[in-house]
Amino acid sequence: MIFSDLEKYNTEKILKIILLHDLSESIIGDIVPGQIPISKKRNLENNAMKKILSELPESLQSQYNQLWDEYIQNTSSEARFVHQLDKLEMALQAKYYLSKGHPKERLESFFNSAKNEITDKKLLKIFNEITNHG
Repeated sequence: MIFSDLEKYNTEKILKIILLHDLSESIIGDIVPGQIPISKKRNLENNAMKKILSELPESLQSQYNQLWDEYIQNTSSEARFVHQLDKLEMALQAKYYLSKGHPKERLESFFNSAKNEITDKKLLKIFNEITNHG
């Protein structure tokens, strides 16, 4: 939130996108890269989101569907930022697993995926500092 404000993003929009993303994961789980094809993952996420939003008044359904589409299609700076934050969080989780004795070989794909997809210079700097991948 603070980083978002400092970088002049629409923080309210980012928080809504993050919460929508987490809501879909609460139904389908946090599927890691390579676990299933991306098209199947998107289909599961979209179905979960439809189920969640179907309970809301139409005006809210429309508003949240628009944000969800923006996130899925990566069409705004806020959506791109959230995708990168998600990758950073994935790397942090892998770092935690590494500290608990999980084999580095099994976690390297998480670090590589994050490093390849984080393009924001400040987020990349954070990634490098916390994962020692710099």
